[in-house]
Amino acid sequence: MTGPVRDPGLQPERTRLAWRRTTLACTVVAVLGVRQALVGGATGAGALAVAASLLAWLGFLAVAHRRVTGMGTARPAPLPPRLALAAVACTVALAVFAAATLF
Repeated sequence: MTGPVRDPGLQPERTRLAWRRTTLACTVVAVLGVRQALVGGATGAGALAVAASLLAWLGFLAVAHRRVTGMGTARPAPLPPRLALAAVACTVALAVFAAATLF
């Protein structure tokens, strides 16, 4: 019994699109955090939270870019644990700093 033939090009394409969607969502969160800090009045803590948010956003962009460019083959290498941890840390930091600009 044989199943359908696997197209090795589909999974990397879906993964690449998922990284792009996540990058777009992080960009929206960073922009909304900056907007909130500017509209709500720029305090020292707010400016620090915005700067930290932008650093976390840039870190996530670097990880995502490295992963997307590594997905160019039909059988890309798995995401190294160090990059996965960096992506998670940047995402959590971005959420925390964005929430900090609200309060």
